Amino acid sequence: MRYSYGITAALLTGGAAISLITGYPAGAQVAQNDRGQMDNVVPRAGAPASFADLTEQLQPAVVNISTRQRITVETSNPFAGTPFGELFGNRQQGPTTREAQSLGSGFIVSADGFVVTNNHVISPDQRAELEEVTVTLPDGTEYPAEVVGTDPASDLAVLKINRSEPFPFVRFGDSAQARVGDWVIAIGNPFGLGGTVTSGIVSSVLRNTGQGGAFDRFIQTDASINRGNSGGPLFDMQGNVIGINNAIFSPSGGSVGIGFAIPAEIASPIVQQLISGEEILRGYLGVQIVPVNADFAEALGLEERRGEFIQSVQPGEPAERAGLQAGDVVVQVNNENVTPDQTLSYLVANIAPGTTVPVRILRDGAERTINVTVGRRPSEAELSQQQLFEGDDETPQEQAPQAGEGLVQSLGIQAVPITPQIARQLGVADTTTGLAITAVAPGSDAATKGLQRRFIIHSANGVDVTTVAALEEVLREVQSSGRTAVLLRVRAPGGQPVSIAVRLQTQ
Repeated sequence: MRYSYGITAALLTGGAAISLITGYPAGAQVAQNDRGQMDNVVPRAGAPASFADLTEQLQPAVVNISTRQRITVETSNPFAGTPFGELFGNRQQGPTTREAQSLGSGFIVSADGFVVTNNHVISPDQRAELEEVTVTLPDGTEYPAEVVGTDPASDLAVLKINRSEPFPFVRFGDSAQARVGDWVIAIGNPFGLGGTVTSGIVSSVLRNTGQGGAFDRFIQTDASINRGNSGGPLFDMQGNVIGINNAIFSPSGGSVGIGFAIPAEIASPIVQQLISGEEILRGYLGVQIVPVNADFAEALGLEERRGEFIQSVQPGEPAERAGLQAGDVVVQVNNENVTPDQTLSYLVANIAPGTTVPVRILRDGAERTINVTVGRRPSEAELSQQQLFEGDDETPQEQAPQAGEGLVQSLGIQAVPITPQIARQLGVADTTTGLAITAVAPGSDAATKGLQRRFIIHSANGVDVTTVAALEEVLREVQSSGRTAVLLRVRAPGGQPVSIAVRLQTQ
């Protein structure tokens, strides 16, 4: 597990290897509980004498979530090709697999067994394949879980478990009513210890951590949250889930009293969509932005700090089509002010794609309004590809490829198909086809021949390659014919296509 003085986002799971509108009324519900007794557990005002009665009724619905994953890793003989190559058992180079586990928390939101947790609790990294998810109730009963749906953007996931009798469950409350200083309790599975309860207060509502994104809005609490608490509930004193524990700020790896939970007002509609099987659509402008800090305000001659500054505009996206420009300061979207608590990303993400809204901007010292038809936000994977090569140096260094999608083991490279967005990052025409190299193994023949990150592979042995699968098919034909090298038609950044013969690596 990695922890730092920064936000430890999506790292509250534990493990040996890797580390909505619901339609329900507000309140907590356990199948066997009497609602009238629940209302009298604690007074609405003041500190409770004890959290015991409230915990007793809520804890049955809080679960442990564990996963089993299969990870692909690279192995190599550091002495291969030397007189010492046989000293360590002639280890073979190439990918091998091993088993890994992760551990987190969750909570049941319906009597028929829908379970809410963080996406990162059950989603393996790019090297791993999820094989099994197990939900364990506080009484130790284990249930195999089905992944109903995930939403990486908000870091939420829904699972389903089944049995003949109803499950105890809890309900989402209204996090918009939470106030700084309100008592809260967190129930989860920190460090794999089993059900653990901690208490504290709301330290901040709608905390912006500075990590960016549409969902950088959290409830901050000083209730102890540690590794393994991820996906567990944060309750108010009426037993409602007002947050889902997600991240901590920590210099030590443990709680220092600064924990973050996804607010129920954000989580509840998303959870309901995942349960219903609905596609989650979010708005998108296609801009890169930064907050207007004091220096920006001074440089732009603004009397007050407000809005967000557009650093760049993605070609062909809604912002460019509407006429927004780099250097504009967006102060309002759809008549809602852009503030630290209500960022541009958040406002736009919550507008239905295809909707035309007024966007109020500052440009050249004057305010103006531009109508923008909001587009559909790409998936997180698509967004990461759009930014794959942004900010790269003109002369990138070799970078070792990792096992996973895009790895071409026999060449010692990793590559992705060129999309119009990637083409623009590489500074080539949108119509360019081929594969963009994202990493080259140091010491490989590809690296020796000068191939680097950002190079484009157009063809292999005269066959156009637009997918990794197409390249691998050519390489299989080369190997089956007994040859040990392939002729690649490649193009360096800013250069012209050239042909390079690259020797294949032995597996």
